[in-house]
Amino acid sequence: MRLPESYREDLKTPLGVLLPDAGITREQVVGMIRPGSYVVTVGDRTTERMIQFGIVPSLQITDGLEKRRVRPHPRLAETGGADDGKEGEGRGADARHTGRRVGIKTTVMEVSNPPAQITRESVSAIRKAFETRPPVRIRVNGEEDLLVIPVCVYAPDDTVVLYGQPDEGLVVAPVTDEIRNKTRGIMSHMG
Repeated sequence: MRLPESYREDLKTPLGVLLPDAGITREQVVGMIRPGSYVVTVGDRTTERMIQFGIVPSLQITDGLEKRRVRPHPRLAETGGADDGKEGEGRGADARHTGRRVGIKTTVMEVSNPPAQITRESVSAIRKAFETRPPVRIRVNGEEDLLVIPVCVYAPDDTVVLYGQPDEGLVVAPVTDEIRNKTRGIMSHMG
């Protein structure tokens, strides 16, 4: 599915609250996430930042790029080691409690998703991730930016999505019926 040109401008408007990049703190972020929320990060820098804050996202979607430049995937939180595509041992996340860690593995999935598109493979992986014990990392070969859309469509209730707004900051978006309907509408126009 390819994003129509007419929607590109709409996607520049954040789906939630935009926290300016300078000075984002753990306390700010945690204060915007209800306890027990299912936390999703889309983007390498966003995922890395949350892990540095001690928040292990239930679902992490990364592509090894930042502003279209190659970078290492963020480390898997429970291993403290580089994301080598293997399941990590040790401390993971309890998806229903932000930042709480318990001894579980991260499930790592890989998908292909070209820029300005959403592949069926990506949608399928996102849906499967929501049914898999967290934490889950989806590593994207291509670009993960538009995957915020199917995440919002298929996310369970009490989900908060965090993603970067290029050169502006971090978007914190609790998934509401309004956001779900907006993103469902965008997906329905992608062909």
